[in-house]
Amino acid sequence: MLKQWRNLPEFMQTEEVKPYWDVLGKKRGQIAVKRVFDFLLASILIILFAIPMIAIAIIIKCDSSGPVFFRQERVTAYGKHFRIHKFRTMVTNAEKLGSEITSENDPRITKAGLFLRNTRLDELPQLIDVISGNMSFVGTRPETLKYVSMYKPEYFATLLLPAGITSKASVAYKDEALLLTAGADVEDQYLNTVLPEKMKINLDALKNFSLYDDISVMFTTVFAVLKKGNR
Repeated sequence: MLKQWRNLPEFMQTEEVKPYWDVLGKKRGQIAVKRVFDFLLASILIILFAIPMIAIAIIIKCDSSGPVFFRQERVTAYGKHFRIHKFRTMVTNAEKLGSEITSENDPRITKAGLFLRNTRLDELPQLIDVISGNMSFVGTRPETLKYVSMYKPEYFATLLLPAGITSKASVAYKDEALLLTAGADVEDQYLNTVLPEKMKINLDALKNFSLYDDISVMFTTVFAVLKKGNR
């Protein structure tokens, strides 16, 4: 549920965040229905995909050494920290071998990981995060603590709702890794070019939040993944 303004974390009680809170405050009913929808759909999908997820886990273990899941601390609604669930697509301790940002042809990506990333099957375990309430099907993608600490004041408005598995920005930047290939400094390129553009889309989505848009984004995401997989 959307918190009362006085109950928001102090770093969010700013003039930059207030207009977005005002908009969402008029849509509390839709936000409540969104949570119920997320919980029910995620519960159904995690049962339907249980066997495929077990198969993916076996493939990951056979493909490379290391854990099946990738767990990393991310930030969701109101600045809450949580450890995201994803299938591991890179070598063990990849974060210690390079940037937190992944570029195209990153040597840390495993063979199985490349397929999982292209089909977005690596994100199936995030159904667990949706059920727990740490994430939603649609919302701003959860960033790491490092990048949230670099947010401009207005960006904190995206923390008024739970982080999402997908979003309009995710669809628009579905080939983000490819866009970052050419830059010598991938992290600098992400912070100064990609992140600001994605945030414009995320903030616009907050201003125009509706359940209809959420469902539309979910279908758009599926079509985008299928299109990419058929290339």
